[in-house]
Amino acid sequence: MNRLLLIVDPQIDFISGSLAVNGAAKAMDALADYLYKRDELYQYKIVTNDWHPLNHCSFQRNGGSWPVHCVQYSIGAAIYPKLLEPLFNINSTTKVLTKGNNPRIEEYSVFKNRSSANYINRIINMKQIEQIDLCGIAGDYCVLDTLKDGIKFYGKDMFNVLMPYVVSIDNGKTLNEFVKNNSIKVTY
Repeated sequence: MNRLLLIVDPQIDFISGSLAVNGAAKAMDALADYLYKRDELYQYKIVTNDWHPLNHCSFQRNGGSWPVHCVQYSIGAAIYPKLLEPLFNINSTTKVLTKGNNPRIEEYSVFKNRSSANYINRIINMKQIEQIDLCGIAGDYCVLDTLKDGIKFYGKDMFNVLMPYVVSIDNGKTLNEFVKNNSIKVTY
């Protein structure tokens, strides 16, 4: 089976920065270990990054809901360092795609960013991807919205959520409920 690994927002601000999610470092450390052992499962890996300008609409100071986070070119927007080696120095190819780079648009899902969504579609077709393994931060926002939008494009049977490598602000309640109610494949 041809698989794609889609890792949502493994960025410093969500791990130890301005919008840190409890348990994120532990989950991303475990994901790094998983990649060292299981990289051969994947024909391709995609990492999504929030990539906000300073005037982004999601920031509280601009009328949004969140503290300033993942500002373009900042340390907080960087990929968690322990993931760098397994993502970029092992066999399968890794591509970083951005979202949330338009100051007027909130994009929890990578599929809401037209350029990134088109890139994913090309990879799915070119690599004949049959399953997308999904994980990342935060399960109740960006992971969930990515899953919902991905299902609209590719159907629920395309997705498998890697729960050990997902952390949520609500401790997994919303994501767990969604996958259960929609019979989404899950790996624990």
